[in-house]
Amino acid sequence: MLNFTYSSLINASVETVWTFHERSDILQILTPPWQPVEVVRREGGLDVGSISEFTIYLGILPVKWLARHIECNRYKLFVDIQAEGPMQHWTHRHEFREEDGKTRLTDAIAYEMPLAPVSELLAGWFVEERLRDMFRYRHEVTQRECENRREYR
Repeated sequence: MLNFTYSSLINASVETVWTFHERSDILQILTPPWQPVEVVRREGGLDVGSISEFTIYLGILPVKWLARHIECNRYKLFVDIQAEGPMQHWTHRHEFREEDGKTRLTDAIAYEMPLAPVSELLAGWFVEERLRDMFRYRHEVTQRECENRREYR
């Protein structure tokens, strides 16, 4: 099992950052333009039982990814798991914590690649780099949107 964490401090209230994540188009907004991902559907927002379905492309191969929300504590965290997709295991915690009037946003992922541990030894570094690129983008977008837009306040 591998673990990945990305955290940043956003100069906006927890309520503002949470509300931004409730947007119906949040998946499109937070998907980096270089990632070959198509959002198929999103049902239920951030609540327990909500689902998001994507098609990700591994080269030319389309792969279904179905995420299901299993925990939600408003203004604190929500957790989704991969219910169907390319990973052997995937749990993603989205944590929101007030820190000196700002929001500490932390994404923590526990995952296992197929054919682990061999695949993790050979390609774990590559997945880690892609995750870092993706979450850097997501946090930059979240920071820009929440710090500069009044509509989320």
